[in-house]
Amino acid sequence: CSSDLGTRLVNGQTIETKGKGTLEFIFAHRFGAVNGGVYEMFGLDQAYVRIGLEYGLTDRLGVGVGRNSVDKTIDTYLRYKVLRQSSDASNMPITVTAFGNAAVRTSPRKADATFDITLEDRMSYTGQLLIARKFSPRLSLQLMPTIVHKNTVDKTIENNDLFALGMGGRIKVSRSIALTSEYYYRFDVGPNNPYYNSLGFGIDIETGGHVFQLVMTNTRGLTERAFLGETTGQFFEGDIHLGFNVTRTFQLKKPK
Repeated sequence: CSSDLGTRLVNGQTIETKGKGTLEFIFAHRFGAVNGGVYEMFGLDQAYVRIGLEYGLTDRLGVGVGRNSVDKTIDTYLRYKVLRQSSDASNMPITVTAFGNAAVRTSPRKADATFDITLEDRMSYTGQLLIARKFSPRLSLQLMPTIVHKNTVDKTIENNDLFALGMGGRIKVSRSIALTSEYYYRFDVGPNNPYYNSLGFGIDIETGGHVFQLVMTNTRGLTERAFLGETTGQFFEGDIHLGFNVTRTFQLKKPK
């Protein structure tokens, strides 16, 4: 939520938008679950990655695109900063950013092999309002009401529409280091649903134009559809994926 850090809280988005003419390169990496044991080198033998770019069309509006190795997913998104918290919080006490994305699995899963499935069937869409308040130079908190729509699902275990509420925060412990966390609670989950709520913790380290985020989370997913609706592990039972996000910012146009 602090403007000198990244656009990702842990897995999910923050309210931050890039300045006009600014390009952000994003590399996200998750290992396998640590409870895989010695045979899987506690998850280090597995790797899930997403490579993405986000560009600031204006100071408030950004566009992004990425490719995720999980299900070979391609995603694209827009984010727009609707409201900005003023320095005098009595005037505008919060910042609100609208976020929307579309994602497509370009490779079918094994479960799809039993019936014909089109590219349209593999499409999903996410809409979020990211609502944050900076309470002090050190503490920011954020709420993320979210809807995820998947065109085709197995209706014995899930619905086409998933509603969730995310809660997260960032505490700065020094000028360049911050602690982050986020949790998404899913509503109206059926008894046969095999997935779990997403939980994550992180350490952000800012080094000039880079932001390096060390994370631990119960999901390998790196897009909203995957980590909100398809998290297969329970954090407190050892289904913890270590990983990191690395962002690098490039100023393509000089600010006026």
